[in-house]
Amino acid sequence: MQHSHEVRQELSPSTIALRTMIPEVMRGYGELSRAAMAPGELSSATKELLAIAIAITRECDGCIVAHTRSAVRAGVTRQGVAEAIGVAIAMNGGPGTVWGPRALRSYDEAVADIMKDAPPS
Repeated sequence: MQHSHEVRQELSPSTIALRTMIPEVMRGYGELSRAAMAPGELSSATKELLAIAIAITRECDGCIVAHTRSAVRAGVTRQGVAEAIGVAIAMNGGPGTVWGPRALRSYDEAVADIMKDAPPS
């Protein structure tokens, strides 16, 4: 997997094109995603950790990037991400040991990006 900003940059033009070509589908997916990730019995942070573990399982670099960034915004710690990666490794074996570190790197990059953009305190 490339670095997270490279993945976002690579997918952005095609995502924008699809939003123009199939707006109802993309809007519907966005609504489904927002509804699924909204806090309820499970917190948004917990849901992001689930999404990271699933993204590792599915070997989806775009999903890893999106959900590690959302996890940072939801207040998930690096240790929390590491523990979710541990579950993904337990459930996936060897592939989890490859995609898990990619998810941790993506989390670290998201922290750096978000902290860079945060107003000074």
